[in-house]
Amino acid sequence: MDDPVTAPLSSELLGFPPGARVLVVNCDDLGMYDAVNAGIIDAVTNGIATSCSLMVPCPAAADALRLLRRHPEIPFGIHLTLIRDTPGLPWGPLSPREKVPSLLDANGELFCQSGIPELLARARPDDIAREFRAQIEAVSGAGRAPTHLDWHCLADGGREDILDLTMALAAEYGLAVRVWLDPGRAAARRRGLPVVDNDFLDSFSLGADGRQARCAALLRALPAGLSEWAMHPALGAEEARAADGGRRVRSGDHAFLTSPEARDILRQEGIILTDHRAARRIWSARNTAPWHRENTTGQPRHGRHPRGEMLDSS
Repeated sequence: MDDPVTAPLSSELLGFPPGARVLVVNCDDLGMYDAVNAGIIDAVTNGIATSCSLMVPCPAAADALRLLRRHPEIPFGIHLTLIRDTPGLPWGPLSPREKVPSLLDANGELFCQSGIPELLARARPDDIAREFRAQIEAVSGAGRAPTHLDWHCLADGGREDILDLTMALAAEYGLAVRVWLDPGRAAARRRGLPVVDNDFLDSFSLGADGRQARCAALLRALPAGLSEWAMHPALGAEEARAADGGRRVRSGDHAFLTSPEARDILRQEGIILTDHRAARRIWSARNTAPWHRENTTGQPRHGRHPRGEMLDSS
């Protein structure tokens, strides 16, 4: 196994030359609602976004799958979903509720973001496995093949055993995984698996004000190696406001991703865009060893999920 300190950069594992500045721009939350679907498809087909991640339990997931079949050139992954963004969003599990009771709140729904500590404290591995597999199978049977797995609002799955489980599912289905916390990245690099070389950027961590200038500055300052931005574009301001309160973030992301300025910066800086297809081929061949077996307690991981709340349940 490679020493993670001396291993080549992930950008080099993917075939790019040393010193190359390589960027994945992945649009999260496809399927959340119609305005998100429209914004993401536009950001990929007419902007600088390179891929997206589908939330299968959401009400607009069926429409999202139709759009993906209409655009076979768009690579996409599965945004494994155990969390709803707000109490008003009626997302339930794909599995029968009686089969996954530890994933549900007192009202029999998926937990909201405020309930993440409770979810991580009580969710049973067999319930998680059942639901994750249901979400993967729903996509696998719909006529498009995903490239990767990731998690909605849970950094690297939120718990060591959830990360383990996801890695096992990725190996089974021949998929890559978007790993971005340091322990997971180190484990991946020891196995020669491409993960981000640099700090992972989630667009919800940026302020709503001055987003265009902030994104432009970050793009110009992109370091060498493989970087990844998780963006959240949407069209339709009113629907975004009613659904999840992310209107300004989502509309700002769409505006930047589809702007001439973004394309100009990429050209001026020599930044190379890529997606997860090459990573999937390497992960499929090399993701064979167990992950994180030094911690099998099921305790929450330390870190922050994309909306900023602590993952630690203490």
